[in-house]
Amino acid sequence: MEFCSGQHLNWLSAAQAAEFIVKNPPDIGQLKLVLDHKATDIFITKFRGRRKAVLVADMDSTIITTETLDELAAFAGLKEQIAAITARSMNGELDFAAALRERVAMLKGLDLTALERTWSETTFCPGARTLIATMRGFGATTALVSGGFTFFTARVVAALGFDLHRANVLLDNGSALTGEVAEPILDKDTKLATLKELAEKRGVKLSATLAVGDGANDLAMLKEAGLGIAYYPKPVVAAEIPNRIEHTDLTSLLFAQGYPASAFRE
Repeated sequence: MEFCSGQHLNWLSAAQAAEFIVKNPPDIGQLKLVLDHKATDIFITKFRGRRKAVLVADMDSTIITTETLDELAAFAGLKEQIAAITARSMNGELDFAAALRERVAMLKGLDLTALERTWSETTFCPGARTLIATMRGFGATTALVSGGFTFFTARVVAALGFDLHRANVLLDNGSALTGEVAEPILDKDTKLATLKELAEKRGVKLSATLAVGDGANDLAMLKEAGLGIAYYPKPVVAAEIPNRIEHTDLTSLLFAQGYPASAFRE
């Protein structure tokens, strides 16, 4: 392949992930055209400082396979209506905070047992457990920062071992949802602020951070992180983030940092 002609190809995982060093970054669009016959994800990163000290990850449709608010709405018979609002919000067509308040209001009176039932049906995206275990094993700070709800982020953190989590708080009266969410709303600005805060606490520059997400409220942190990777992104995100996972799983974030498969932890 002319893009890596004369370069040493290093296999991070046999027949699965390879890296090569070039003096000038290739055009990622041309690379994808050349490899169009293969289900291949391509990442262009700087060779120095590839292993990141901080990871900030979105939750819904990134670390877990679903949008928890949509799944919760199913127990109120409102999944289709709420999912339509979610899709528009995640593609940047609606104000995130306003859309969140609107959807939560529609769930007023929903029994709290629906939360546990939603969690019992929640599954992790392939590679999520390995990603967190490996990065933590090599000393990185890992944070789950979601526009979703603490009820779910707390359980994801307990299951996967993230260092911390931040999300919105659903309000209830002890037996049912009140249709309200605690203020202020955690949005794109909060995600970016968390990325900067954790980098400062670690004493590292933003270039030493990694962010992953799929929706419009992830764009700010994806753009500012040293390495921002979109995971099966919504169209508005795909249009602005060149490093994207569109075929593989979350272990690709490890390969993008130069971790060989032999270093992965569970």
